[in-house]
Amino acid sequence: MIRSRHERRVNEMKASTKEKLRDFYQQFIASDQVLVVISADPDAIASAMAVSRLLAGRTAGVTLSNVNQVSRPDNLAMIRLLKVSLVPFSDVQLERFSKMVVVDSQPSHGETMAGLRPHVVIDHHPDSGYRGPFTDIRPNYGATATIMTEYLRAARITPAQNLATALYHAIKTDTDDFKRQTLAEDLQAFQYLFRRANMQLARRIAQADLRLDYLKYFKTALQYMRLRKGRVFVHLGAVANPDVCVVIADFFMRIHTVSWSIVSGICDKKLVIILRNDGARKNAGRVAKQGFGGFGSAGGHKSMARAEISLTDAREPAVDFKDAQKVVNWIITRTEKRTLRKAVGTKPEAAAKLSSGESKPNG
Repeated sequence: MIRSRHERRVNEMKASTKEKLRDFYQQFIASDQVLVVISADPDAIASAMAVSRLLAGRTAGVTLSNVNQVSRPDNLAMIRLLKVSLVPFSDVQLERFSKMVVVDSQPSHGETMAGLRPHVVIDHHPDSGYRGPFTDIRPNYGATATIMTEYLRAARITPAQNLATALYHAIKTDTDDFKRQTLAEDLQAFQYLFRRANMQLARRIAQADLRLDYLKYFKTALQYMRLRKGRVFVHLGAVANPDVCVVIADFFMRIHTVSWSIVSGICDKKLVIILRNDGARKNAGRVAKQGFGGFGSAGGHKSMARAEISLTDAREPAVDFKDAQKVVNWIITRTEKRTLRKAVGTKPEAAAKLSSGESKPNG
């Protein structure tokens, strides 16, 4: 009985994916030049590669373009080892392309994406409400790469080793080895890809997570971190790239007593705030949106989120961003009660009591 229900669900899922794939293909004609726009990270890179494979031979050409500067060592290793060709968005001549695809993101995610009107959007982040000719947004999925793996299987395309390795690494990364929100579909895609991926390449990509010039930021973080009831807050000041904040935030989550890690830095006249948590009755995306959405772009998943605030915007908060102490105090004020009350479910009175305790972050 249980087996028949499971088989019925699998068959329904296959039918749904085939319908989605058919609708996806209907967005393109043979003469189309297609631009796939991503904010490059493992999930976005792998998903863009999958789009390129799905459209191979069906359109005149596919170009993959990144709106962000790629500097994280694991992303650079992935691009190099898997031979991914990316064109910076600033170098793209939009008039050359008749169709645009956005994967692992949505037009409301960041300033560059905001002006785009893609024909196709495929993503697993919370639905921001954008609707183009084709939209497939599944917030319950652990990775966009899972969705793209389903598309490939529905199209009866067996991914080549590099593509399988990229998708495998993407699912592994975005689910944090299945410690974050996942579905049975993520596990099924992972198992399918495991048999086809190059494990040696995947390990090399995963282990390339540090750069020599990042070490000075670790020194700053350890020296100036604020710890409050298992919540770490750090403001790094000026950073060479926002990815530094991501690396530091992930680093603090390795400490078993830390439940939230909130790390900020200033880059390209923007304050970037990275939020991480252990996923236990918490919602980083909601905290980011409620705490910082009024000043800029903010959002994410339950265990990981991001906010970006332009320091030249009229909505800029009344904070002296040259004073690291004032910045971190402001971030604590904007996040701490929301983290405790909204995300964890603590009553306002209890949140107030906890907030007045010892000095260290929350998320």
